[in-house]
Amino acid sequence: MLLKNEVIVTGATGFIGQHLVPLLLRNGKKVIAVARDKKKAKSFEWFDDVHFVSTALSEGTKHLDISKGMSLIHLAWSGLPNYKSKFHFERNLPESYNFIKECIADGVSHVLATGTCFEYGFKSGSIASNMKPCPNNPYGLAKDMLRQQLEFLSTEKPYYLKWARLFYMYGEGQNPKSILSQLDAAIDNGDKVFNMSGGEQLRDYLHIDAVVQQLYDLHESKINGTFNICSGRPISIRRLIEERIKERSSDIALNLGYYPYLDYEPMAFWGIRDDVI
Repeated sequence: MLLKNEVIVTGATGFIGQHLVPLLLRNGKKVIAVARDKKKAKSFEWFDDVHFVSTALSEGTKHLDISKGMSLIHLAWSGLPNYKSKFHFERNLPESYNFIKECIADGVSHVLATGTCFEYGFKSGSIASNMKPCPNNPYGLAKDMLRQQLEFLSTEKPYYLKWARLFYMYGEGQNPKSILSQLDAAIDNGDKVFNMSGGEQLRDYLHIDAVVQQLYDLHESKINGTFNICSGRPISIRRLIEERIKERSSDIALNLGYYPYLDYEPMAFWGIRDDVI
């Protein structure tokens, strides 16, 4: 199938979208940016360079002018970081599936959708993208179910499907509830102590610039399948925090063990990068 130069990006104003859209533009793509909040979209430098559509996934494609051969990068997913909410499979899952299905019916021939490392469940150590999923929270379950639905859909109406499992990310514009954002806020507030867990967890963290580059490279590739978006290198949460404190030239003290370890994550896991990205 011929891939047009026009790309629909849902969740364009989210953490990933706000960085991916300018990368697509720099590479000569015509971007149809989809998000609910037009005011937020206008705050980005790229706003005047895209065709912005203010709509919700539940509205379907009636506000989009889709032609045959367009591609879709589906980033939109609300309710994070509340990973345990039934909202993910009761609302997000059907809205995402129905929206993507409509896009394909209207002519989209290439879909890149973002999944999550939580699809793997309690698996520990290094994790390859061909490892069998076993999600243990509603967020991971909903994402894995969406992947399966889209794979079944492709057997009825063939299209290219690339499923990108995201590991951990950091950078400008990230969720204020993320640990690095909370640390930055504590430093900015002049706090003397930062409360955290024991910090012994090993995780896979990747800067947002590298995340969107991997997503772009995957979008441009001529392959189907499931892929890890990751660094491939484990780092302890304590080391991650200590490096950030050093980078900020702060003397804030760590109160280790204040919070318990999360019950929906293994203590140590990280991704294996796929050769294509």
